[in-house]
Amino acid sequence: MEQERDFKLPLFVRGDIDGFFGLILDNLVQFLVVSSLLVGIYGMPAEIVYGRIFPGAALSLLLGNLYYTWQARRLAIRERRSDVCALPYGINTPSMYAFVFLIIGPVWSAHRQELGDTDAAILAWHICLAASFASGLLELSGAAVGSWIRRVTPRAALLATLAGIAISLISMPFVIHMFASPLLSFLPLAIVLATYFGRLRLPLGIPGGLAAVAAGAALAWVGSAMEPAAVSSAVGQLGIKWPKFMLGDMLRDIDLSVLANSLPIIIPMGLMNAFGTMQNIESAEAAGDSYPVASTMSVNGAGTLLGALFGSCFPTTVYIGHPGWKALGARNGYSMLNGVVVTVLCLTGAIKVLVSLVPVEAAFPILLYIGIIICTQAFEATPRAHYPAICVGIIPGIAAWGLILVGFSLTVATGGQFDLAIAEKFKTMFDFELKGLMNLAGGFLFSAVFLTAITVYFIEKDFRRVILWCCTAAVFAYFGLIHSGTISAGQFIDRVEAGAAWRFSLGYLTIALFAGLYLIWEKLKKGDNRNG
Repeated sequence: MEQERDFKLPLFVRGDIDGFFGLILDNLVQFLVVSSLLVGIYGMPAEIVYGRIFPGAALSLLLGNLYYTWQARRLAIRERRSDVCALPYGINTPSMYAFVFLIIGPVWSAHRQELGDTDAAILAWHICLAASFASGLLELSGAAVGSWIRRVTPRAALLATLAGIAISLISMPFVIHMFASPLLSFLPLAIVLATYFGRLRLPLGIPGGLAAVAAGAALAWVGSAMEPAAVSSAVGQLGIKWPKFMLGDMLRDIDLSVLANSLPIIIPMGLMNAFGTMQNIESAEAAGDSYPVASTMSVNGAGTLLGALFGSCFPTTVYIGHPGWKALGARNGYSMLNGVVVTVLCLTGAIKVLVSLVPVEAAFPILLYIGIIICTQAFEATPRAHYPAICVGIIPGIAAWGLILVGFSLTVATGGQFDLAIAEKFKTMFDFELKGLMNLAGGFLFSAVFLTAITVYFIEKDFRRVILWCCTAAVFAYFGLIHSGTISAGQFIDRVEAGAAWRFSLGYLTIALFAGLYLIWEKLKKGDNRNG
């Protein structure tokens, strides 16, 4: 307490405004995608999405954001630093897509003729709540071993994976949107480039993020890209929507056989979520802010569990992007502000009003900036000799994005009726190995770490650790946690079962054998030199 009185730490600083706009707009994009998919594709009633799922998600986001705000303030006071940045937190994007397309979609399709579109969508939602709850338990279990994993994993392996995600899953989708609407996006892009990279100060000290969003909104309304009727409709639907405790509904409607069929999605996504949190903690430490692994991962898992109990069927996570928010000048207040504002928007239905007022394209340049900063950090925080390993680690993330594009295209073209035979057609018609893309993208958060670590230790000529990492990768491949991509019911999935990717398992063991033989040869050579 005495230490806190000696060191005065403001709750908000100017940079928190930029950080808040970037983080909340990122969260709003997630909510917009969720509502578009569930209501637009699977026919889920809008009152379920806006009245049950979003309020439940708000609780989980409020818990996490408030905790990570407190965590950042505690670190700043302990180390007497005013530049500590809180960890960003929100809905896990890969899990969101996986749960929508691989759990909700198949359950809805299987029961829509029997129950009708609406009741089938509600059943799929309840099954997905159970899946999200199970994912949260996996995240909590990862807290026990998270610190040890960080100690034995080279920094390049953790950061390279994030760099791949930053380029493929964060930057590229938004860049594509920006170049689809240049009249709306280029002015916000210029403001972001000038203020964030060029450090240009705007008149009256206006934050760059606020200026970019305001400029994008103004251009959209002047160019008649927005609809006044949508604003009126959203305002008319305002009202308090309290979260509902969903455990009883979840247990009543749960189908254990359906849930068991979802384990190949739940297990890898839960493990990837836990591992992604560790990578983001490493990224924060590389930027100067060292946070404890166990408590950070525990709160992350607790947020997912709380959301599932109150209606949110999507896991939450510590976001990648800490170095980007920190570079913007955000500290701890942006996280608290994000949690409070998102909660208010979700509980009142005002989230629909905000989306109708501000085009999401206005926020895309901010998210592009975050992706660039993350990729840059992977190189800045690792030895120059490890740069080739980082480039290797970026590749699986790019493959994952490519597979998403192929998956969306095939779903639209075939109505979700494609199977493994399509891979042969790709090879015949385009000389393109779709199977190779599936295998490279399968479990990409794990495989990127393995490939990077193996490359790092080859660079360091540490062949013992090459062997250890290859043997670990072989185990993951054997049980289908990496490189086990296949197609089932018109969806790309990973086969999580014994022997799923045994060829890759043998491949990694072959690399281990090569390293072992070289190690033996080196020892023999040293023995000959001593005898000589």
